[in-house]
Amino acid sequence: MIAVKNARELSLMRQACKITAAARALAGEMVRPGVTTKQIDKAVYDFIVSQGAKPSFLNYHGFPASACISVNNTVIHGIPGGYVLKEGDIVSVDVGALYGGFHGDCAATFPCGAVSTQAQRLIDVTKQSFYEGIRFATKGHRVSDISHAIQTYVESNGFSVVRTFVGHGVGAQLHEEPEVPNFGAAGRGPRLIPGMTLAIEPMVNEGVYDVRVLKDGWTTVTADGKLSAHYENTVLITDGEPEILTVAEGL
Repeated sequence: MIAVKNARELSLMRQACKITAAARALAGEMVRPGVTTKQIDKAVYDFIVSQGAKPSFLNYHGFPASACISVNNTVIHGIPGGYVLKEGDIVSVDVGALYGGFHGDCAATFPCGAVSTQAQRLIDVTKQSFYEGIRFATKGHRVSDISHAIQTYVESNGFSVVRTFVGHGVGAQLHEEPEVPNFGAAGRGPRLIPGMTLAIEPMVNEGVYDVRVLKDGWTTVTADGKLSAHYENTVLITDGEPEILTVAEGL
């Protein structure tokens, strides 16, 4: 069942999403050579808690950190640790915050210092594919209209969209119905109605779309070892244009 949020619930979600977006921005500012992924994770934890919220990811199905930090060929669910960022890395940071019983969820990929032209293009195409997708995140469209727009844009730029993992509804639960794939034919899936809140998150690979999960059960890497990028926002379906909730204004 797809949860449609009322005005009170949306008020709480907006605050959760502001905190989440600010945590993403803080993490992005810390992406520079010499910083460990664990240092970024601690800063994300400290900030979210300072805002009266809880990190959504910490201990979620046993995940051991507050942020997923995925470097270079790691697609998603990278576990922060002692890895020291170096010039040329690309660093995906996925964060969530629980406030007042509701979650925000967002991600972005940041360049560490100067990166290759190809790496920067991958980051840019991934982010723009989100915006191509939300053109269809309006009342009356179907979920797969978003999916199809993302896939079409990504593949037209020579990259591939991950198929094994998808976006999702978000609200009182971190992962709710419906699933929001980043691929597929248009005109399928649930019809969008005002009050639905979706975590739309293109995961884009430089090479093939296939991925594999490492022995830790979390870290997901590209099958061919090439780069991957990630971009995500929590989006509200309205009577008009979609509203991106994961913006940090007012904090």
